[in-house]
Amino acid sequence: MAAPFKLDPAFHANCFVLGRLQLSHLLLMNNAALPWFVLVPETSEVELCDLEEPVHTRLFDEVRAVSKFLRQQFPVDKLNIASIGNVTAQMHVHVIGRRRDDYCWPDTAWGLQPPASYSDDQVGGIADLVSAAP
Repeated sequence: MAAPFKLDPAFHANCFVLGRLQLSHLLLMNNAALPWFVLVPETSEVELCDLEEPVHTRLFDEVRAVSKFLRQQFPVDKLNIASIGNVTAQMHVHVIGRRRDDYCWPDTAWGLQPPASYSDDQVGGIADLVSAAP
């Protein structure tokens, strides 16, 4: 019997858990300067290329839905979507909204200290938006 799925502790240290999609846990990175979501699919695979086709398709349907939600709810110039995993190996996909005037443009957002963390009220507001999304 397989062990129950658990999020890597690093996610709990850096993110807020907003809820569940069909396949993935939806997290909000604690970086109030950028709208930054992380999808963590319930899989033991580490690399995207190792996912079975139906699981891969479901994950990217969720990435697309989160990307569209982000663009509708936040003013962004560009979406950055990536699965890196050098620090946290558990499979996850970042969906980040970028603006030309953000603190790290045009560089990547990874590895930089965010200038501001979310307040509980801000996280609650974003969680409400996510809950209300189709």
